[in-house]
Amino acid sequence: MKPLVLDGYEPGGQLSLTTMVENFPGFPDGILGPELIENMRKQAQRFGAEFRFGAVTAVNLSSSPFHLTVAKEEHECRALIVAAGASARMLGLEAEKHLLGRGVSTCATCDGYFFRDRDIVVIGGGDTAMEEATFLTKFARQVTIVHRRQDFRASRVMLDRAQANPKIHFMTPYVVEDVRDVTKQGVESVILRHADTGETVELKVEGVFVAIGHDPNTTVFRGQLDMNEQGYLRTHDGTKTNVDGVFAAGDVQDHVYRQAISAAGSGCMASIDAERFLAEHKE
Repeated sequence: MKPLVLDGYEPGGQLSLTTMVENFPGFPDGILGPELIENMRKQAQRFGAEFRFGAVTAVNLSSSPFHLTVAKEEHECRALIVAAGASARMLGLEAEKHLLGRGVSTCATCDGYFFRDRDIVVIGGGDTAMEEATFLTKFARQVTIVHRRQDFRASRVMLDRAQANPKIHFMTPYVVEDVRDVTKQGVESVILRHADTGETVELKVEGVFVAIGHDPNTTVFRGQLDMNEQGYLRTHDGTKTNVDGVFAAGDVQDHVYRQAISAAGSGCMASIDAERFLAEHKE
């Protein structure tokens, strides 16, 4: 095969924004996210993969070969693996960008270990926030869930579980105004504004977990590939999509596990599916 990898605007995806990855097999002491991505890239290049920078802006999957547009370039392929991942929703704060990986995180299972015996805050009001907060109580001294409304979108069972946990406290309705301290390259506190009164308070914490959801990077495939209400691609019989010859792997179709190893595993599945498809449809 002649695999071409289109990097997108964020080569490496969420792993490139992660510091230490502790749960990827084969690295007993952990490995930095960018280093893991670079190792994967070199390994793929060793076996003939070609990498091109740039995001896909248009696709035509109506017939084979498929057509993909990247800026002013046009590419054709007889098999396509969509592994565009998902992007964590962020608060939009300037400090958040600078402190991502330095106390600000979007993945409790990835980074929870680093906050042992510390006070942390989880931002969000859905099942993801409740699940992340509950998980983080295994490590943290105290977890505070901050939500901008009095009511929660979380399911009753998830909310009840969080409310019953003695390590979890709630602050509602509060909006995060700022995360400090960028100058010290670490999280020391969050500034919260009461949504009704406008009163601001400073909460001393050492970690901030943003749990307001993810958006799969599937916009360019709308109308051509089947997806659920949230935009995650639907797959069947492994990694197959509704279009023969198009496969989906990783967070672009997985809204449950969202781990580097599960994404790598489904990537392996997709490559095998693509290879078999090409063998069965030789020109």
